[in-house]
Amino acid sequence: MIAHSRILTAVVLLVSLAAIAGCSKKAPPPAAETAPAAAPMTEAPTAQLTATPTVISAGDQVVLSWRTSNATTISIDGIGDVPSSGVKTVTPAGSTSYHLVAAGPGGTTDATARVTVNSPPAVVVPTNTMSAEDEFKAHVRDAFFDYDTYDIRSDAQTVLAADASFLASHPDIKVVIGGYCDERGSNEYNLALGQNRADAAKNALVTAGVAANRIRVVSYGKEKPFCSESTEECWQQNRRAGFTLDR
Repeated sequence: MIAHSRILTAVVLLVSLAAIAGCSKKAPPPAAETAPAAAPMTEAPTAQLTATPTVISAGDQVVLSWRTSNATTISIDGIGDVPSSGVKTVTPAGSTSYHLVAAGPGGTTDATARVTVNSPPAVVVPTNTMSAEDEFKAHVRDAFFDYDTYDIRSDAQTVLAADASFLASHPDIKVVIGGYCDERGSNEYNLALGQNRADAAKNALVTAGVAANRIRVVSYGKEKPFCSESTEECWQQNRRAGFTLDR
């Protein structure tokens, strides 16, 4: 009986020691929490745009220069897409604001450069101080003829066309066409030839649109030569249809 009691006491003691030992064990620390990765920082784009010079006259050139950062697309109004930095020469027709837009993952920004184009100075048309007779002489030329004919030569056709254009733009002017000849031949023959030459010039003007009632013809034959020497060069000057104002 005593032996059984001792055994029981020993068992109880062992169980108690085991319980005490188990209670002294520390629980393992919890696993450390892993912090989430930080999102990468995205910077906003920047943009600069300048124009040199900023004030010009019509027809002058301007140099545009620009610089951007953190942008994937860059464009300038009126030019289109451009690289992140660059230089371009432009010739604005009028005052213009060049607008640059830069966009990227970090957003959008813009820049503006203003160019003022001054209009060209007004052209002052000087007042015409020429008299009607001086203006007539400056624009209306005589027509020349070959020997012993009143056919209109090609050079005379050009002259008469220009004469007709001037007279058409000055409808108040009336003209006298004189028929002239060189010294060779009789007075009667040259008066008839001079008349034919004056009539031929008049018909050319009328055909070009000048009213016939603005034109008067007269033959001088060889009576009023422009040159008195007996040379072909001198005779050529006398074979003409000459124009004067009809007053």
